[in-house]
Amino acid sequence: MADSEPGGDSPTPARTAGEQIIADAVLLGEGRHPDPFGVLGRHGRAERVVIRAFWPGARQVYLVDVGQPLQRVAETDLFEWQGKVSSLAPHYQLAWTTADGRQFAMHDPYSFSPQLTLYDLHLFNEGRHLHAYRMMGAHPRWVDGIAGVLFSVWAPNAERVSVVGDFNAWQGLCHPLRRRGHVWELFVPGLTAGLRYQFEIRVRETGALLRKSDPYGRLFERRPEVSSIVADNAAYSWHDESWMMRRRHQNWSQTPLSVYEVHLASWQRDGAGDYLSYQELARRLVAYVSSLGFTHIELMPVTEHPLDASWGYQTTGYFAPTSRHGAANDFRWFVDYCHQAGIGVILDWVPGHFPKDAHGLACFDGTCLYEYEDPTRREHRGWGTLVFNYNRTQVKNFLLASACFWLEEYHLDGLRVDAVASMLYLDYARESGEWRPNPFGGNENLEAAAFLRELNEFIHRRYQGVLMIAEESTAWPLVTRPAWMGGLGFGMKWNMGWMHDTLEYLTLDPALRRHHQELLTFGLLYAFTENFMLPLSHDEVVHGKGSLLARMPGDRRQRFANLRLLYLYLWTYPGKKFLFMGNEFAQGQEWDFAGVLDWSSLEQMECRGVQALVRDLNGLYRSLASLHACEFFQEGFEWLDCHDPAQSVIVYLRRSGEHQAVIVFNFAATARTGYRVGVPLPGPYKEALNSDAARYGGGGGINGEICALPVFHMGQPCSLLVNLPPLTGLVLTPVRFEMFEGDGDG
Repeated sequence: MADSEPGGDSPTPARTAGEQIIADAVLLGEGRHPDPFGVLGRHGRAERVVIRAFWPGARQVYLVDVGQPLQRVAETDLFEWQGKVSSLAPHYQLAWTTADGRQFAMHDPYSFSPQLTLYDLHLFNEGRHLHAYRMMGAHPRWVDGIAGVLFSVWAPNAERVSVVGDFNAWQGLCHPLRRRGHVWELFVPGLTAGLRYQFEIRVRETGALLRKSDPYGRLFERRPEVSSIVADNAAYSWHDESWMMRRRHQNWSQTPLSVYEVHLASWQRDGAGDYLSYQELARRLVAYVSSLGFTHIELMPVTEHPLDASWGYQTTGYFAPTSRHGAANDFRWFVDYCHQAGIGVILDWVPGHFPKDAHGLACFDGTCLYEYEDPTRREHRGWGTLVFNYNRTQVKNFLLASACFWLEEYHLDGLRVDAVASMLYLDYARESGEWRPNPFGGNENLEAAAFLRELNEFIHRRYQGVLMIAEESTAWPLVTRPAWMGGLGFGMKWNMGWMHDTLEYLTLDPALRRHHQELLTFGLLYAFTENFMLPLSHDEVVHGKGSLLARMPGDRRQRFANLRLLYLYLWTYPGKKFLFMGNEFAQGQEWDFAGVLDWSSLEQMECRGVQALVRDLNGLYRSLASLHACEFFQEGFEWLDCHDPAQSVIVYLRRSGEHQAVIVFNFAATARTGYRVGVPLPGPYKEALNSDAARYGGGGGINGEICALPVFHMGQPCSLLVNLPPLTGLVLTPVRFEMFEGDGDG
């Protein structure tokens, strides 16, 4: 149809160069230009050079290299210079004056070529860039001899992404990034570490502007401020080579592993009530846990988080140790110091959910980017958090890179993966009708399970000797079996069943325990189906549950005796050991994250006694191979008697090869005098530990010389007689094997 015919679609007339520049200036001013680098910067050839700069609010802009001003384009904030200067440096400098008279100067960011390699982008988009934290985020670097900061962020659905900060008065129109597929990047010369910044994202569908912290940020402002901070690249000189070498070659499954769980902010504080630094914490913690014989510290999340009350579990900085206690190298010093003292460090890591904070990952580019779009999967309503989308390669890459970051950059010895059950089940904390089955009709989140397998395969392959521990509370099979066997690939799993049954039993009135002995025996039906860790964690002393001591029945003397029984049971039952801070000295009050532990408890003789018991239990656990070398195998445990509920007595054998230890418990509030115990070997036995010893705050009911005679009992060829004070446990070892027991090195 001819242009002149009525009703015809008139074609858009071709724009002149001048009209196009004005149109570009309008789009830049509206923050909607799809390709800022196509307009800004240097264009043309040596014989005809055009330089353009866009700076809202600038009164004048100068090209420093030639001492000439750029001309304003019409009534816009776009400035242009044209000339024939063949000697103009590739990275020329611009200077500008704002309307209020302030002056600025820098090399033009739009004169630099792309900095991210195609290979990096390819690996990231495939979810296989395990060091994505080295390309994403904010990184000081030198480009063509010029210092600056490279910013990059993943925001595939954004119309425009800019970096904002003090350096550009937080104006999103000043530094729009270059789109590289789904990733945006910009090298801004002249910037240095220590600058605050955020990403401003314009939502494509609505035009809304979002201000977001850097998902890969290494440093953040202290709450309540939420900006990211450009971290420096200061090197750290490690001194833990011998520890790292030993870790690679040690068989951790057959060595003692006793973990002290710590919330750094409430363990101790300084005289003014302020947080201790990482270095001061290291000095105090290492001295303390070493004196008690623990092998590892587990840190409740030190990944940056704005909400103190979340204890770190609502993470916003997956690549940043919290600045509450110092800088990144201070935390490296913390880990290094622990390693040099022979103490391992495990991090509580949270890949299952993230908070809804507006400055964080939630609805990051105006869409459900990191979280599931499906409303039946998107949210953990009980926690008020969002669920990572394990079906998206870049999200999996984000989490894999985070795991790599902590293990590689901070030499951590393991990750305790939080809330694994919430990741594995589609119906977790959801009522009927609030979730949809997977393609096979089940309630399993197959994508999350696949991610965990991939995570564990990668970690075990790359970081030999690192511990991967699952907080998993269900009967999901093969959690600690390799992926090639159909397992999830974790090294250990928390034995939540043991914890619940044991605490339920010990909180019963001793007179009622005879009716509930199955709470002690049932766990042995599955104790060797997984590699278990036995947790008495922070979750057992919060939310109105009271302290462990307060939950024990009876009068004051009986409560302490019951607590000592609990700890003896923990340290002699098959599985690695785990105890939350404050429990080691029987803190009477419930844990308060906003306060500090009640160290004044140690003024009480009974509390000092419990602390001494924990110290001796760790020592015994480390010295007796029978207690630590065969914790994950059936041959390491044998019931000698679990059929005497009327007297609330149980007896079992722990062994490794020829090394043996007989464990006897009297859970009743009455003494058992001359109680016969069947044992495999004749001869003298040593009472290696008695929880009623006076040094532990007990009544001092110690057995003297004990000798097993060839008297058949409990299915054993020999037996011995012991006196069992009320609420007491004993550890008996054959004297003939004492000289052969392990020294804790496996």
